[in-house]
Parts: sequence; C-alpha cells; structure tokens
Amino acid sequence: MKEIRILVTLFFIIVFSTRAQTVLEEQVYEENIQSVQLYRKGAGIGAQMNAPIIPLRAGGLVLEFDDLAYEPDRYSASLVHCNADWTPSGLKPADYLGRYNEFNVNNYEYSINTRIPYIHFTFEVPVVQRSGNYLLKVYRERDEEEVVLTKRFMVYDEQVKVGMSLMPPSQTGDRMTGQQVDIKVNYAGKELMDPASNVKVVVRQNRRWDNAKMGAKPTFIREGQSILEYRFFDGENVFDAGNEFRFVDLRYVRTTGRNIISIEMEDDIVYAETAISKPRAGASYMEYLDLNGQYIIENLERGNPDLESEYVLVTFNAQMGEVPGIPYIFGKFSNWGRSEIAKMEFHPGKGVYQTSFLLKQGWYDFQLALKNDHTWNTLLIEGSHFQTENEYDVLVYYRDFGSRYDELLGYATVNANRKRF
Repeated sequence: MKEIRILVTLFFIIVFSTRAQTVLEEQVYEENIQSVQLYRKGAGIGAQMNAPIIPLRAGGLVLEFDDLAYEPDRYSASLVHCNADWTPSGLKPADYLGRYNEFNVNNYEYSINTRIPYIHFTFEVPVVQRSGNYLLKVYRERDEEEVVLTKRFMVYDEQVKVGMSLMPPSQTGDRMTGQQVDIKVNYAGKELMDPASNVKVVVRQNRRWDNAKMGAKPTFIREGQSILEYRFFDGENVFDAGNEFRFVDLRYVRTTGRNIISIEMEDDIVYAETAISKPRAGASYMEYLDLNGQYIIENLERGNPDLESEYVLVTFNAQMGEVPGIPYIFGKFSNWGRSEIAKMEFHPGKGVYQTSFLLKQGWYDFQLALKNDHTWNTLLIEGSHFQTENEYDVLVYYRDFGSRYDELLGYATVNANRKRF
C-alpha cells in the first residue's frame, strides 16, 4: 500500500509539473478563421491599434474575427489565467471570474456582396476580478478540444508607478543600431515583500513576445524611497532598433494601393501582387510612418469595412540578393513568422521568393526575417537604425509569498522618436 501511495504521488507530481511548463501561445488553428483582432475598445478606425491591455475591472476588450462560411457555426469562449511566463497559474475560474467560465460567441453578421462570403463575429471579453495574464480561447460548440483560436491579453492593477525612458545605449558599439530602455518602479503605494526577488519586469518591443526581455534584476534598490531602478551598463536592456516596417495598402481593390503592383478581380476572388521587397540592410535610414508591425481593417471604397471588405489573395515577392537563407513574412498578420505560410518559396523562373496570404482589405505592416531555431533575425535583411520609431511597453509582475499567481501591478508604454507623429 505504501508503494502504491508513493507511485500515485509521483504521478501527480509529474502531471502537474508538465502542466506548469506548458506555455500558452496565440494561434489560429483553422484556415477558415481570418482577421482575428483583440483590442481595447475606442472611437474610430484607430482603436484597432489599441493594445489588449486594460485596468483591472475596467472591461472594454473586444474580439473580432471572420469565419469564411455561408452559415454561422456555434462558438464558445473561456478564459485561462496565466503566470508572467504564460504558463497556467494556480487560480481556478471562480477566483478570477466569480461565474461559470464559458461564454457564448453569438454576436455575428453576414458579409455584404463580397466575392468570398464570411460571417463577422464580435465578442466582448467578460470583466475579470484578478490582475495578470490571460488567454482567451474560442472553440466550436461547447467542446474545448475543438479550439479554433487563442489570444493573449493583460489586466493590470495599478498599485505601483512605472517610469520608463529611452536612452542611447551605454555600449558604444550599440549606439548606431540600438535603443536602451531604462525603468523605474515606485512601490510606495503597496507593501512588497522582498521586491528585488519577487518583482518581475518584462519589456516588449512592438508588442512582440519572441524578443521580450524578462528576468532582469534591479541595478539599484532605494528602500527608503521604495524604488527599484533598472539601468544597465552592459547592454542587457538594449533592443536592436531595426527598421521601419514595410507595408501593403489593401484599402482599395478597384485600383492598386501603395506597394501593390497588380489587382485582378474575378467573379469569386480578388488577386493582388506586391512589389518586390529587396534587402535594405546596407541602405541609409528612411523616415516614414508605419504601424510597428500591426495591421488594421479598413475599406476606402465601401461603407462598412467589417462586412463589405473583400478578401484578397495577396502574393508577396522578395529578392534576397547576397543574403543567405530563406525569408519569412514577419508581422502581426503572420503571427510574427509562426504562420505555416509565412515561409517563402523560391521560384526559379521569376527569380523571387513568394508566398500568398488571404487578407481582408486594410493596411498591413511586415518585414522579412530569417529563422534561427526559435528566434528571428531581421537585421541581415532589414538593417537596424537608432532613429527607428518603435513602441515599448513595460509590465511589472509581483508574486507574494505563498501566492498561487503573478499579479500585474504596473504598466507603462513609450514610443521611440514619437516626435515624428
């Protein structure tokens, strides 16, 4: 009997440790699910650019997506609370929702006179009662095994003040290509136990998680003022500034938008082809406005962009010159290179790399990247310039002794070179 209890105990230890190591990612699992956006509600088309980060108990997050179908499917949604590293936390749904964790996604409308029919779904994310990271899951019928999409969002309880500034890199070698983020956390408004060890600071560039910096320890601790400072002199908090994003303008289908060289409108689909993207790592910096890798749905030819926008099969073209490797389309609409069709293929007859995306009318930012194991390298193709406009945000997490989850106690955002806007 004793041996059986030991085996059972070991079994549960293995099961729960495996679960704890599972990182929950954003992903779209079915080809018919398109144009997935999760953002903080606001006025105008620019609201789509709002990051899915909201204050605790404020609500106001909206999920939108299209199902390429003639008739609506039945979808449900649920929320998963996560730790700072996006592993499931120890909280149960009753701890952060206070209600049953399943919601009907039943607000939908049919597309209007589009070549590819679709159904546009809208879902308002329920208000939660705990701060932290969350994964929103949407699945078919009430079967959580049939997940069609997942999206991340964050809820912060502003109990600490976060200050951040962009500085020239302390390392001379990074001055022309990098941007350094210095951080100050003021926790005078909340008593924190051993903040140097229990506070986790995450810094993101352009809302990316693949190159986010996390786990840094404070370089200065001012206990008398309840301040943590993160000011590094070894390049630890330096990001490659990169380059402004390339873009395609698909707001029109009856004429060619910028960086579109051809549009063909058939009875059942619209085809488009982009201009050829070439390496620009050795070129001088060129200043222009971009969306920092994001995209928006917009239609300048018809009234309702949600319901009257066409879906366009867009072929992207790229030449690599002397840069070795296979390019990937890198941006939010390709899930930052992780989409199965982000990898381009070489066409000897045309001498270019190509891949095709089905995109709803709008404006789409992208870059070309090379894949190295689980990391992405844009520098060999795009180059890096300290003048590049980038968005940075800082998320400050805290786990108290004995707590089952990471609280998100502070959030701040800043733009490098925002003076250009």
